[in-house]
Parts: sequence; structure tokens; C-alpha cells
Amino acid sequence: QVQLVESGGGLGQPGGSLRLACTTSGMSFSLYTMGWYRQAPGKQRELVAQITLSGATNYPDSVKGRFTISRDNPKNTVYLQMNSLKPEDTAAYYCKSRHVTGRFEYWGQGTQVTVSS
Repeated sequence: QVQLVESGGGLGQPGGSLRLACTTSGMSFSLYTMGWYRQAPGKQRELVAQITLSGATNYPDSVKGRFTISRDNPKNTVYLQMNSLKPEDTAAYYCKSRHVTGRFEYWGQGTQVTVSS
């Protein structure tokens, strides 16, 4: 059974930092592109960071230069380092995996990030 478990969410201060982790099990982690998405109340879920099997990364302009995604294949874990936090970063953050063939996709249950002073 594939599981993706996010951790590290919570309350962050504007200008501060948080680090999210997504630990996976039941899948061949190195064969999956990993992504972080977020969804704020009343808004659509959006991609915030993606890292491929080879380590190539992709970010939307809204987080570029502030967020960094990384992966640790031996630990089956993907991270999202969030710096220079803004109130508009407040959302539920979800981890997603997509197999290299595109045949399989899995989501975590999400972790809440709230940025407020």
C-alpha cells in the first residue's frame, strides 16, 4: 500500500521559514516525479514545486527564489524549504508522486501552513 505522509506544517511568521517533509512508503521512490501543491480556501489546488527523477526542479513565479524542493532517495523523502514566507502562502500543502510512466499518481493527506504575525 502506497502512503505519502506530510509533516512540518504549522504557524510561520511573515519573513520566516518552514520546512515540510513528505515521507513515502510502498513505492519505488526513485521512479517517481515528486511535487508539492497547495490549496487555499476557495481556491484551486496549485503546483508550488516539482522535482524529477534526475533532480530537475520547477517552480511557479509566485514562489521562485523563496521555496526549494529537494529529494533524498535513500530516505524515500521529499522536502520543501519555504523561506521569506508571506501571508498569501497560507494553505494546505499536499505532496504528490507520479510514476515515470505516468500510470500511477498518489497524494498525501496534506499539512496546514499558516503565515501570520
